[in-house]
Amino acid sequence: MAFNPVVDEEKCAGCEECVDVCPVEVFEMVDGKSNPVNAEECLGCESCVEVCEEGAITVEEI
Repeated sequence: MAFNPVVDEEKCAGCEECVDVCPVEVFEMVDGKSNPVNAEECLGCESCVEVCEEGAITVEEI
């Protein structure tokens, strides 16, 4: 099973919490916003979803 993390850039506040919490370094900050640059590494643990106070991240099963 594969997962696809998606960031809603309009909601993202650029706090970097998802970057810090992700165990496989899916996210990097790009122009002050979180970007899932290594989306193929996503484990589907949803730690990023839980830590995002803005509700800007969703993880889809693909």
